[in-house]
Amino acid sequence: MNQPVSSETYAAQVRRLAELTARVQGQRAEAHAWYEQQCAAAERAVAEATERVARAERDLVDAREAQERVDAEAAHLWQQLRDRLGPGARRLGAPPGPAPGATGDPALLLDGVRELLDRTRRPGDLPGSVNPLLALCGVLGAALAYGLGVAARAVGERNGGDLAVGMPVLALVVTLLGPLVGLVPAKRLADRRHAVLGPRPMTVVLAAGLVTTVLLLVAGR
Repeated sequence: MNQPVSSETYAAQVRRLAELTARVQGQRAEAHAWYEQQCAAAERAVAEATERVARAERDLVDAREAQERVDAEAAHLWQQLRDRLGPGARRLGAPPGPAPGATGDPALLLDGVRELLDRTRRPGDLPGSVNPLLALCGVLGAALAYGLGVAARAVGERNGGDLAVGMPVLALVVTLLGPLVGLVPAKRLADRRHAVLGPRPMTVVLAAGLVTTVLLLVAGR
């Protein structure tokens, strides 16, 4: 037969059950709190990862656009260089790719290349070594004008009349303009050397033409 449970034993068991229930509820609350913390941390981690992925995608798009701009500018500058070199640019081939291990802002490098091309595009003065050629241009221009003047006077003398009066005047004007005629071949010489016909080269041409004109007029008297 079962022995009756004393009131003290029953009360102790109730207290023990209450303690166990409270402990379980506390552990359950801790588990819920821990779970909520983990979920919140996981959500924050997912949000941060999503933001990093979105930022990386934006950076990738920006990098691709920058690369396309750099490639287009590099190809444009390369074509300018080929145009500058003319037929000799065939050996250059296609534009070079990025140098391995290259550092620095490509925009700054392209600006440097663009500035260098701009400086080389500006023509300079003809060097002093071409002064003999410039003088020859002046001499030939003056001689040609003097020859045209002689021909004009001969036409006037041969035909007489008004031509005999007007052609000598025209011949004198053409002869006096002889020093300027030499500027035409001198300009072509400067263009072939990608230079400008500045004051010094013009002075050489005009001086040689003027001396030649004076000598021819003196000799033709």
